Amino acid sequence: MGKMTFMPRYAAHWRKSRHLRYFTILLTLMFEMGVLHSQTVTDSIWNDNIKTVSLTRGGIELEAPIIMIGSSDRVVLRFDLLAAQATHFRYRISHCDADWHPDHLAPADFISGFEDGSIDNYQFSFTTMHSYVNYYQSIPSEYTSFIASGNYILTIYPTEYPDSIVLTRRFMVTEELIDIEATSGKPSGPVGDMMRDQELNVALTIKEGSPIPSSPQYLHVVAWQNNRRDLVRTLPFSGYQRNQLMYRWKEANVFPGGNCFRYFDISNLRSPMYNVQRIEEAGGVTMAFLRPEEDRSRKNYSFVKGLNGGMKVNIWDRNDPQTEADYAWVNFSLPMDHPRIDGTIHIIGDLSDWCLDERSQMEWQPRYKAYTKRMLLKQGYYSYQLVFLPTGATTGQTSVVEGDHYETPNSYTICVYLRQPGALFDRLIAVRQIHNQ
Repeated sequence: MGKMTFMPRYAAHWRKSRHLRYFTILLTLMFEMGVLHSQTVTDSIWNDNIKTVSLTRGGIELEAPIIMIGSSDRVVLRFDLLAAQATHFRYRISHCDADWHPDHLAPADFISGFEDGSIDNYQFSFTTMHSYVNYYQSIPSEYTSFIASGNYILTIYPTEYPDSIVLTRRFMVTEELIDIEATSGKPSGPVGDMMRDQELNVALTIKEGSPIPSSPQYLHVVAWQNNRRDLVRTLPFSGYQRNQLMYRWKEANVFPGGNCFRYFDISNLRSPMYNVQRIEEAGGVTMAFLRPEEDRSRKNYSFVKGLNGGMKVNIWDRNDPQTEADYAWVNFSLPMDHPRIDGTIHIIGDLSDWCLDERSQMEWQPRYKAYTKRMLLKQGYYSYQLVFLPTGATTGQTSVVEGDHYETPNSYTICVYLRQPGALFDRLIAVRQIHNQ
């Protein structure tokens, strides 16, 4: 492994991005001083040269980054740096409360060992038109373990530029002290549309002999659909049933059904695969044009098996997709007679970090009478949805372009946090993931 350097053009990117540089300096100081307590931390990428970021349990694709306290489980971070030379990166682990606000825990209160370290595992791309460096890091490192459950944030920054955060990723450490039963299906309570929505009902059972109090005032139950950060709900307590605490039949339990995720396959850049209309190459740049999207909001429901917004790096004729898969500019288009003046249309999924911002926003092109978007993506499978974000809103709507159906196969994650009187942090005492089909 050769000596790592910080590339001049990479450093220049930060010097030119004064606003972003100021933000990352401020963010770093906030982390150190603890004044970011009121700000929610999200999965974010702060540099355009960072691509294909994944944080998974055990490095298994599509496995959520959730590990058990006291176990040998690890979360594995992977990402690419678009560059011909390697840069030395470091990571820092911070603890958060149930709402993903950094709390005031000192490292010694949540981890045994070191809360930061160097990312020394990397490989250079091989025979690709886009040069990149693929980084790999297992968390926590050897001889380090978590001693507190809860929400965690992983922050990555260049060693030579510690004030320039390049990405953040969230993960969870759970204790599994209670049992969670959960079901999803047609709404059965007084709220929700039986043909368009899905109702998530949750029952908690305190394990026998557990020191966990059965009073709901100390519990915080959170659920979300797929990986959509804009569809996170706090479920209110609805009553007791035998020895169980019930969370059901409330407005917060009802989620829009949405539709099956769209997907495309760019594993082969020599010949178009699923949903790819054509592939063009010129001047060392590969362009993949997807088939025009269609408005599915008025179509009947049709089941399509997919990854529910996930992605899987893959290459058709090589052995190691992590270092031999190339990058291509993927072009999306959504024909429409007229643009929407009351909001924006976004492409959400792992390919856009599930963000409803400029990274995912499609632009109206009057010449083509269509919304378009171009993304630089690594070879593989991608699933996604098109959601409408009304002006001033923070939650996207699937009903406008995708349509909502109660039959849609969605995934739900339920987390239960405990905060007893006098406690310094929110403990994560149970996590459950379900798939309604």
